[in-house]
Amino acid sequence: MNLRWNDALRSLALGALLLAGCGSEPAPPPDGPFRLVANAESGRLDEISGLAVSGVDPALLWTHNDDGAPRVHALGADGSDRGFFDIRDGVNVDWEDMTRIPTEGADLLVLADIGDNDARRTNVWLYLVPEPEADEDGRYAGEVDALNWISVTYPDGPRDAESIAWDPVQNRLLILTKRDQPPRLYALDGEVALNEREATLVFLGEVDTLRPPTLSDQSAFGSRAAWVSQPTALTISPDGRRAALLTYRSLYLYDLSANGDWATAFRNAPVEIPGPDGAREEAVTFSTDGSTVWISSEGDAPPLFDYRLDGSNDPE
Repeated sequence: MNLRWNDALRSLALGALLLAGCGSEPAPPPDGPFRLVANAESGRLDEISGLAVSGVDPALLWTHNDDGAPRVHALGADGSDRGFFDIRDGVNVDWEDMTRIPTEGADLLVLADIGDNDARRTNVWLYLVPEPEADEDGRYAGEVDALNWISVTYPDGPRDAESIAWDPVQNRLLILTKRDQPPRLYALDGEVALNEREATLVFLGEVDTLRPPTLSDQSAFGSRAAWVSQPTALTISPDGRRAALLTYRSLYLYDLSANGDWATAFRNAPVEIPGPDGAREEAVTFSTDGSTVWISSEGDAPPLFDYRLDGSNDPE
């Protein structure tokens, strides 16, 4: 185990004993400059684990639950329910994130069936599906065939992951693990994802720049404090120059230097923005113009937050 994490978890264990002894109640997590835009109206959404903005409609977000039907929901940026479609012959073992690959034709949505809490799955799955067209009422329904589905394995054994992103600079998918300490970053070439049925991910390096849990997290998050620094979602801006990494505690922003790559960029100190006000955020995506980050979470009537990179959400 990484020494920083080991020390942090020991401190959390001590903090839990101290708090139990004095009868303190968990306090809410720290607020950040996040705006609650809406709550999802669809009663079918209760375990949101991924977001991807539409390539056609900037006011449309694609999302999914982490189990159940192989279903992709259309969520309006105002929280409205715009229907859903199912992936024909798809299976949802543990869908944990999604991303979008721009193409000359219909953009491709990538559904990442990569959750593996116990690290037992010998392979995980990615579904690449053309973004469908809405009906005349702006709604979605029916089934869609996957352009490709690909079985992927890790070069160093099964891993639990909840984060996938498209890197438009190097034309590849990035997968970041969750329970490894520190998290591990892997890549899959875009052409391989589009055309092959099996592939092994390429290990790029560790991401050790996330702030470990602290004693104050014990007060803020209670029993969940030990896990607040684990990555739950990842997205890269449309121009490929900025990444937003989500944990249960914070949003982290990383910038890509000129002629750089993400394996290097993730080793640089990020900007950390604590929040939003919750402890189950598992979905993040950039807006189509890269100016805003959208965030959502698990639970009934899940909230939809935005964080504006120009600082216009910041408290005065």
